Amino acid sequence: MVSRWRKTFLWSTVNLCRLVVAAVFIFSAIVKIVDPRGTEYKILDYGEAFGLTHLLPGYVPLAIALVLALIEFRIGISTLFGIQRKATSRFTLFFMLCVTPLTLYIAIKEPVSDCGCFGDAWVLSGWETFGKNLILLACSVLLVIYSRLQTRLISERAQWIVSLFSLVYGVVLAGYCIYYLPVIDFRPYHVGADVVQAMQTKEGASFDTKFLMEKDGVRKLFSLEDYPDSTWTFIDTQTVQTGEDAEPEIDNLSIVTYPGRQDITDSILAAEGYKFFLVAPYLEMADDGFMDFYDHISRYAEVHGYPFYCLTSSGERAISRWADLTGAEYPFCHTDAVTLKTMVRSNPGLILMKGSVVINKWPCTDLPQLDETSPILDKLPIGNLQLQSYMQRTLQLVLWFVVPLGIVTFLDRLWLGQRMFRAFRKRKKHKKILLNQSKQNSNEKEDCSR
Repeated sequence: MVSRWRKTFLWSTVNLCRLVVAAVFIFSAIVKIVDPRGTEYKILDYGEAFGLTHLLPGYVPLAIALVLALIEFRIGISTLFGIQRKATSRFTLFFMLCVTPLTLYIAIKEPVSDCGCFGDAWVLSGWETFGKNLILLACSVLLVIYSRLQTRLISERAQWIVSLFSLVYGVVLAGYCIYYLPVIDFRPYHVGADVVQAMQTKEGASFDTKFLMEKDGVRKLFSLEDYPDSTWTFIDTQTVQTGEDAEPEIDNLSIVTYPGRQDITDSILAAEGYKFFLVAPYLEMADDGFMDFYDHISRYAEVHGYPFYCLTSSGERAISRWADLTGAEYPFCHTDAVTLKTMVRSNPGLILMKGSVVINKWPCTDLPQLDETSPILDKLPIGNLQLQSYMQRTLQLVLWFVVPLGIVTFLDRLWLGQRMFRAFRKRKKHKKILLNQSKQNSNEKEDCSR
């Protein structure tokens, strides 16, 4: 009895550790996959902190970000499904033995502000990250010792399907988020964010943005979580106090005119109506294949009286070159490069705001088709706030992954069940044959005795 309870406790502990490891690695991987550029910027921060920038030219940081995300995703999925249990457990332990000393060094020396393990979704301090990794390291050791106690969720026959689908899913999703924008935006400049509110949310009070919508003459306030469908018309935003003791989400936004060097942040954000921002952290590295689109949009803004600004951290030479190449007549402003890369994951990218609320964002690969003949923004879908909550977008990502794998797992279990049923029938038939033979032999013996 004691031995059975001990086995049950050990099995439960091992599989609990397995679920913890799988959940952490999958969450960490998905955050990186939906925002590869963010991970790229964090790798560049590490390179600068350790003096390794010369080893990270061109697309190397982005490639490292993708490989790291896919490795974590593979570890998480393989651990969750019990794929190649011994090999996966050993690789997980090796991975944790590599990163745990690094996080200890980061916690002590603080060469970067945060480790970036969970991107912008969940920012951990150095010591919190180290503590998290110690727990994962302990779980990994247990999984290596008792790898056979991990319950498989899929048969060995179908393991390659799960592994291949996970790889394809990760690559396709990351590619989509690189070409367009992150499908889930955890940054304070996400669509629907009130920048002024985010800057004014100081310690002692927190606020929530409410959206004033109208339908059939009825006006109603909605929050970001219960934002209604497109049958409602966006009217305005209102800031409502909801709590206390919150730090400002945005504390480093500064828009300075070029060449006048005047801070116009407050005046720009306070201005009512629509305004466009061409966001280019580095104009000298900006993709110039879409210059015509930006020219059309700036002309459209000029025709309809919408302010159009270019925000960049580049110097005079890069600004002059860009102006010469594009014939730009819109004003240029200086803003910190980190802030610009936080605003939109594209160089360059485009942001549309109404008042201080972010209405829409586009990468250079997916700019809106606007010219002098296009209607005003109030009459265009891009000029109206279209929101999905984090929960809705997360659910979509989960369903795109879980539903196909759920079908595969169900068919696999069905195949195993059919196989077990056939084996049961075969054993039953064999047992029946043996029983008949036994009876026949018994009858033959009786006949002989007579």
